[in-house]
Amino acid sequence: MKKQVLALAVAALATSGAFAQANDTLAKIKGSGAIALGVRDSSALSYTLGNGKYVGFHTEMGERIIEDLGKTAGKKLTVNYVPVTSQNRIPLVQNGTVDLECGSTTNNATRQKDVDFATTTYVEVVRIAVKAGSGIKELKDLNGKTVATTTGTTSVQTLRKNERAQGIDFKEVMGKDHADSFLLLETGRADAFVMDGSILAANISKSKAPKDYAIVGPELSVEPIACMVRKGDEAFLKAVNESIARQIKDGSLNKLYDKWFMQPVPPTNTALNLPLSDATKAAWANPNNKPMEDYAKK
Repeated sequence: MKKQVLALAVAALATSGAFAQANDTLAKIKGSGAIALGVRDSSALSYTLGNGKYVGFHTEMGERIIEDLGKTAGKKLTVNYVPVTSQNRIPLVQNGTVDLECGSTTNNATRQKDVDFATTTYVEVVRIAVKAGSGIKELKDLNGKTVATTTGTTSVQTLRKNERAQGIDFKEVMGKDHADSFLLLETGRADAFVMDGSILAANISKSKAPKDYAIVGPELSVEPIACMVRKGDEAFLKAVNESIARQIKDGSLNKLYDKWFMQPVPPTNTALNLPLSDATKAAWANPNNKPMEDYAKK
């Protein structure tokens, strides 16, 4: 009996130790010398050029965070890029596949129950992309139309909740990722694509004929975008936030924004021409990780 109790105690101790190690990302990356960075395939903030090459404002910012983490760990960290989607990004952070996700994830109250968000580094507005000659300019023009969005995102729910969309009847179609959603618009299978303005601008800039598209309608919502880490890992979150604070303070984050939003960027060497918004400036001036719901409060 005593042996069974001892065995159970040892097993419980081992389990608790494994759990602690799993939720101590600083120890994990120091021990392995590597970190898994969650990236996106087709977001304006993080996207691929193919052959395992990932770029973008949030990707490069994430790489700079990792450089700072390496200094803390006393070694240069190997970056393992892990492509994530809107559907799997949170589970992959939770199960340890991804240590730091810097894609284009909105910080909201529901998601805060599952993961922790770093300081807001970009404030997004949801808009509508259409073909320039479609005649769609306002929400009311979507009545009877087909609207595309990306699986796992909240954009169409945001559209339906908008008071100006009440009584408007439209069909919803889903793309598996942002590129697929834009393809629905491009090929005429959808009349509009509702998504973050930066994502719309990025897909338009990479299209065969950017002048054939327009971003229209009101700002449907204001959404804080931030990097994700595992829930409850306070030391790692603190280290990530310290790097972001450093990048804001020394002006390097501002220069990074200019590089990826105002200058020509690959693969088409076309500029997105999205100036730094007042909302993002405010977020940098007063660093916080407030959820989307706080922005909606009057």
